[in-house]
Amino acid sequence: MAHQFESGFFVGKTAWHGLGTTLPADTSLSVSEGLAAAGLDWRVGILPLDVSLDLDPPDLPTGEFHPLAGERTDARVTYRESDNTILGVVGRRYEPLQNIEAFEWFQPFLDSEEASLHTAGSLHDGKRVWVLAKLNRRAIEVTEGDLVEKYLLLSNSHDGSTCVRVGFCPIRVVCANTLSMAHQAGQLLRLRHTASLKATLDDVRDIVNTANASFEATAKQYQLLATRAIERSDVTKYVKQVVLEIDPETSWNDLTTRKQNILTDVLSRYEQPVGGQYVELKPTWWRAYNAVTEHLSYSSGRNQNSRLQNLWYGTGHKRSQQALSTALTLSQ
Repeated sequence: MAHQFESGFFVGKTAWHGLGTTLPADTSLSVSEGLAAAGLDWRVGILPLDVSLDLDPPDLPTGEFHPLAGERTDARVTYRESDNTILGVVGRRYEPLQNIEAFEWFQPFLDSEEASLHTAGSLHDGKRVWVLAKLNRRAIEVTEGDLVEKYLLLSNSHDGSTCVRVGFCPIRVVCANTLSMAHQAGQLLRLRHTASLKATLDDVRDIVNTANASFEATAKQYQLLATRAIERSDVTKYVKQVVLEIDPETSWNDLTTRKQNILTDVLSRYEQPVGGQYVELKPTWWRAYNAVTEHLSYSSGRNQNSRLQNLWYGTGHKRSQQALSTALTLSQ
């Protein structure tokens, strides 16, 4: 199944709506405990792929992989050593970041009690994995009772499809929406799977302090949006622009049935947002922006698994960023 959620855990109230095993809110996990709870206590192996394309490669783990053009190749196969599941075909310079190494990157933050492991898991039969840590720093209060907490995300792929990514992940507490940060230096680092990867990762732990400053700046933008009133007609135009990616003046009758359904969903989330009973609901750009992020977090995609995939790796991440920047521009 595409975008399959394979294994994972979350501590307390999850940001991704029930994926994985629930652990009590006061759970404090070590690296080894986190690995086991996430089902990620396995290693990635690499074997050469140097065979004729019309032959089954000898002495390779069983599984499916995509043959490459040409009769011989320098490509290699990555596989999960615990059960020989094929993960992907990668280049000769590819160096895997083992799951334990991804978790151990957080160890200084755990030792200093600056962060705690919150969510971790895998998609696509282990091809993509992530670790999310909650930073033990003051949450941002956008309006009274409307808090945004800070998380640090490390995501990785074992099939060569994406680089290692490290960055902040703001989450709105009342509805568990995954928000976007403004385009700030240090928000997200992308590291290639080369021999220098682990050394480079060790050098970027100061991203917490760098990105925290960016987060504070973005929080002020959230607070600004919460002071800017919006007309209902402008909400509709905003959704057409950032979600449907069409001319804001496009009439209802000119929309396809699918786009009509999407527009209806986002507007209904504007009128009755998740967690709306806990915060003051005013017709503001902050409310409109959260209607979009709520749609991306809860409705966009075929299922919860694909939404998580999309928020981090696909168009959902891009649209969330566009929604924030567009709201800031239009609210002036």
